[in-house]
Amino acid sequence: MPTLKQLRYLVAVADTLHFRRAAELSHISQPTLSGQLRELEERLGVQLVERSRAKVLLTPMGKEVVTRARSILRDVQDLIDLTKQGQTVLGGTLRLGVLSSLGPYLLPHILPELHQTYPELKLYVREGLPNNLLNDLEEGGLDFLIFPLPVKGADLQIAKLFREPLLITAARDHPLAQREWAERSDLKGEVVLALERGHRLHDQVRELCETYGANLAFDYEGTSLDTLRQMAAMGVGITFLPALYVRSEIPREDDVIARPLRTRAPSRTLGMVWRRYTARAEEFVALAGLMREIIKSRLPEVTILS
Repeated sequence: MPTLKQLRYLVAVADTLHFRRAAELSHISQPTLSGQLRELEERLGVQLVERSRAKVLLTPMGKEVVTRARSILRDVQDLIDLTKQGQTVLGGTLRLGVLSSLGPYLLPHILPELHQTYPELKLYVREGLPNNLLNDLEEGGLDFLIFPLPVKGADLQIAKLFREPLLITAARDHPLAQREWAERSDLKGEVVLALERGHRLHDQVRELCETYGANLAFDYEGTSLDTLRQMAAMGVGITFLPALYVRSEIPREDDVIARPLRTRAPSRTLGMVWRRYTARAEEFVALAGLMREIIKSRLPEVTILS
């Protein structure tokens, strides 16, 4: 029978497609990892990995076994969490996934108080693109997400946290910067910058452009909110920036001005997402409640949702 350790090594190879990096990730030597994978292949009677000097590839059967291995390892971790349930509330390590367009501007307001309230809780934070984070959650690589809603998935549970306005941001010499707010009609014909494809904000800004009659700048997509702000400052176009980013970054800069839309202001809804059948579901509900309290007391720019 394969061992859990061998399955973990196989998943590490699948994640890195590199024996040395997989060995480093697993905190073992490369010969040990290679030997364990050969033993796993012998036990299963099938080749899982194609080895060459140039690259490492999974065989078709190897890809199928990796999928099953991820599920097994996730279920084992849930079993371990179940046995610990009740021993320590919000203790141990939780793996949090969050968007790069949100994490740096939200977590500094939350994590210090969380640590003070639950000193035994350790949060491992990973930033990433939406689809990657959801896949990692479903496969057990992450325990929960702070994520844009709605989110699809029959085996996912959500708790709404807050609604965050999106502010129209332009260079200081742009006509919109001379007003306290913008009208919907002001956006007609404007060139609008968005994050590159794969970000939820890209899809949302594209829809806003269609609604307001603005022109999405496909040739100048940003890799981060900072690059959007910098391009807007150079007059390439205007953009929509989340209120928490504006709070964190724009007061330090004098290159752009952020203004709200006066009627039906755009926003994004954020919530916590976790696997429905995890043993720590009750803890996540409690954690969501605590996060709402912290956000309400510290971030007046957003609207708390229950």
